[in-house]
Amino acid sequence: MKLSRFIMVFAVLVFLFAFAGTALSQRGGDIVTFVSEILKDTDHPLTDAQVKQLKEIPQNREAIQKLTEILTEEQNDLFRRNLRRRRGRRGPSTILLKDGQVIDPANNINGKMDVLVDNGKIANVAKNIKAPEGAQVVDVSGLYVTPGIIDIHAHVFYTDLLNNYRWVIPDDKCITAGVTTVVDAGSSGANTFARFKDEIIDRSRVRVLAFLNIVAPGMHAEYENDHTQFKVGPAVETAKKYPQTIVGFKTAHYSSRDYDEFHGPWTIADSVMAAANIAKLPVMLDFHPAPASDGYPERSFRDILLKKMRPGDIYTHCFARMFPVVLEDGKVNPDAIKAQQQGRIFDVGHGGGSFVFLRAAKAIEQGFYPNSISTDLHAGNSNSPVIDMCYLMSKFLCMGMPLEDVIRCSTINPAREINRPELGHLSVGAVADIAVLDMLKGKFGYPDVGGGKITSDKRLQCAMTLFGGSIIFDLNAISMPEWEDIPKDSSYWNPASFAY
Repeated sequence: MKLSRFIMVFAVLVFLFAFAGTALSQRGGDIVTFVSEILKDTDHPLTDAQVKQLKEIPQNREAIQKLTEILTEEQNDLFRRNLRRRRGRRGPSTILLKDGQVIDPANNINGKMDVLVDNGKIANVAKNIKAPEGAQVVDVSGLYVTPGIIDIHAHVFYTDLLNNYRWVIPDDKCITAGVTTVVDAGSSGANTFARFKDEIIDRSRVRVLAFLNIVAPGMHAEYENDHTQFKVGPAVETAKKYPQTIVGFKTAHYSSRDYDEFHGPWTIADSVMAAANIAKLPVMLDFHPAPASDGYPERSFRDILLKKMRPGDIYTHCFARMFPVVLEDGKVNPDAIKAQQQGRIFDVGHGGGSFVFLRAAKAIEQGFYPNSISTDLHAGNSNSPVIDMCYLMSKFLCMGMPLEDVIRCSTINPAREINRPELGHLSVGAVADIAVLDMLKGKFGYPDVGGGKITSDKRLQCAMTLFGGSIIFDLNAISMPEWEDIPKDSSYWNPASFAY
């Protein structure tokens, strides 16, 4: 056994003896179920052969040692990391969110109800649910309870320090905004995705998925117009290798200048579409129209939407100043209306340069809503003008978009766009990813990227976030008792319980 393999297995055993033994006993010793739950959402779930092997080993401490031999090196590594995540979550496995205004557009729910969470799943959504014995009851009256927010356009490959951009840490910007799933929009490509997965995706508390950049090194400015880096084959191969994580392909920042036989108006679009057709995945495009140049034809907005894009493909930055979703006369572009009616997706992707009220407010006023609301978060806009998903959702609320539609565009719609039907709703049996939101009243200003603003009396703020049934953020500690009221036989009063 190689030294690295021995160290990894030893680390797994330490965590297993400290935590898994207790978890197994709580499940009646069902090691197959326990391991399957931890690995099922990874790119290395248990195989049928491994399940058979696990069923044959004794359900005791010997099973813990045998497990590391049955799992592959990748599975052992993922098991250790995910086990550490679970080990760090505290609180009971049964939680009752009481008397909140539940908004679950996928299930046509908008009313005062309770939500019961048990063992990481939604157990019930109804009025006046009786708290099971031992359940933690959290009073969320006056608050909105929604599915966990999904941001399908952000940049979180923050350890990629060789590019010209600076990305954000997903847990820092997502958890406090109710975001339980974030999709990185092309920060990595075929050459860099494995490192992104190892350094960020597998280590984050929130769920991180990805659109893979057709540019093999990822979103690096020096390669985004280099046709030799538009690698269709490696992109498809990478997407097929990681189907649980890669949800589609991305292209961005392609120039409309200095065309030649290798750098034509549609070169990168044709490359990304070729990969998408082979892999049968959607494309997210950051792609602007351009006039005829150097003897090459126009790259028209109509052709982008109605000829290059397929139903299910995503046009991001839809309210950017330079994209004619709204025409100069203030009317929504008929081509955009037609494209949306045919199933093309319009995504916000606010970013630091791609959202003006001149476009967005006019579109909302005419009933042209985006299919999905997303941030395009990166280090250049995370303090302003984007900040986080709640702040962005507030902008749409203040432009006149109904709250239920704002929630729809931040939960079930993006879940469907990335083909993750298990996310974005509060159906019984679904993973208990939940956002609890507060509606603040006051006087609030919201900027766009061009120097304009709107003023409103409303702001959404995240009060609590549950991920996989565990409370991972609680702004005002509403899930906790006053410290004086904690029972004296609790470990709270034992100094040893706070030892490092």
